[in-house]
Amino acid sequence: MVNIKSLLGLLAVSLPALAPAEDLGGMWGTANEEAKYYPIVTIPVPNGMPMRAGSFEVLPDGRLAVGTRRGDIYFVDGAFDSPPAPKYKLFATGQDEIFGLSWKDGSMTATQFGEVTKITDTDGDGVADQYDTLTNNWGYAEGHEFAFGSKHDPDGNIWVALGLSASYHSNNIFRGWAVKVTPEGKMIPVCSGLRSPAGVAPNKEGVMFTIESQGPWNGACSLKHLKEGAFLGHPASYNWYQFVPGMDEPSVTPNSPSRMQIEKKRVKELVPPVVRFPYIKMGRSISGFRLDTTGGKFGPFENQFFLGDYTLSVILRATTEEINGVWQGACYPFREGLDTGIMNVEFTPKGQLVAGGFTTNRQWPVRGAEPFALQRIDWSGITPFEIKEINIKKDGFLINFTKPVDPDVAAKPESYTVKTYTHIYAEGYGSPEVDHTTPKVTKAVPAADGMSVRVYLDGIVEGHIHDFNLAPMLSKDGGKLLHTKAYYTVNEIPKS
Repeated sequence: MVNIKSLLGLLAVSLPALAPAEDLGGMWGTANEEAKYYPIVTIPVPNGMPMRAGSFEVLPDGRLAVGTRRGDIYFVDGAFDSPPAPKYKLFATGQDEIFGLSWKDGSMTATQFGEVTKITDTDGDGVADQYDTLTNNWGYAEGHEFAFGSKHDPDGNIWVALGLSASYHSNNIFRGWAVKVTPEGKMIPVCSGLRSPAGVAPNKEGVMFTIESQGPWNGACSLKHLKEGAFLGHPASYNWYQFVPGMDEPSVTPNSPSRMQIEKKRVKELVPPVVRFPYIKMGRSISGFRLDTTGGKFGPFENQFFLGDYTLSVILRATTEEINGVWQGACYPFREGLDTGIMNVEFTPKGQLVAGGFTTNRQWPVRGAEPFALQRIDWSGITPFEIKEINIKKDGFLINFTKPVDPDVAAKPESYTVKTYTHIYAEGYGSPEVDHTTPKVTKAVPAADGMSVRVYLDGIVEGHIHDFNLAPMLSKDGGKLLHTKAYYTVNEIPKS
């Protein structure tokens, strides 16, 4: 069993101390205010059951499957009821650090520390009795070398993101790579350059992404595109290209220190982070994530990513768009007030969001103090006034809202404060925000229906996070934004 401190070292970062709750509340709004729209429901866990959730799946019969850090898989009936009245059944055990579950064709596929395993109940008694290794063709030896797996993609593959050795090194084969595992068990290396990835999931276009923790060569936590043949930023994993026929090692290594927008022009294989999450303000150790495909059952955020954060015990949102062939997007606050460090999330058929994880509060501080918890976020049916999504334009941004805005307030350029910054791209651990600019909002034009505003800037800065503060904004009925901040990562500026 891997030491819990190693896991926390993988997912947390070690620069500033944890922000006090009131500081985060000032940036996010308050948990009590959010409960009006998205109440948190605790799913009871029997005394003595170590429910350290690391992954979830919803079974065809409507039960929740939970994979745990200890290597157990539980099937839970009643977790989605209101109030929840769960009944737990142990389906499988004896595995190790399960950070991916996917059900297909009557079997569960589990991504765990050392392998991807197909697990089947062959005699129908509700307990697994057949364990088939699909692949274990990567190396592992120490506590940072975790494996995080996706659901089955349309071709039946499982995508796996493999963490480095001790955060800085790739001592065992394919550490720091993403791979995909076919239904027949063939492992195909996809891309290199990861450091400490967590969740793996597709966006609405079916493109695969992973979450990366802040650390060496990573100035902030980020969402990364698992592009085939790409290099994603951490050069420690260069040493395994020799085992990948047809994929060439990048001809140069990144300079250190530098900037991502400079190095992506030098290293043609380098794919920049899709969304960067400013440290503390938008997460500290982001973990599992899922796309909202509930068809509006979870509110006005369909087809957006919802992401957990281990250290801050919060849920974030993110959106993605492809500009000039490169993915980029924005992140937004969503919900604070969860009871423990969040390791993964899952949407239910009823349109609820299940969140779970664990903490010890020893090596790394975690806002949620419970040793483990299984919780659910429901939508009350009341729509909050929020920044729904930001999209880039050649001369500014289109800001979409969940409710119509006050047209007079929305038309004032002073209703929008924008600043930009980037991070140092370097082999050192993390980065401060650097190279600040303050673009001027020259014009703001609300749409006729009030659901969006076209904001024009006197300049967009490639490679920078554009930090929006819309505190003065009001809805048409006079309400204030629940969360006033959003952060857009500009990798490319549209040409038209």
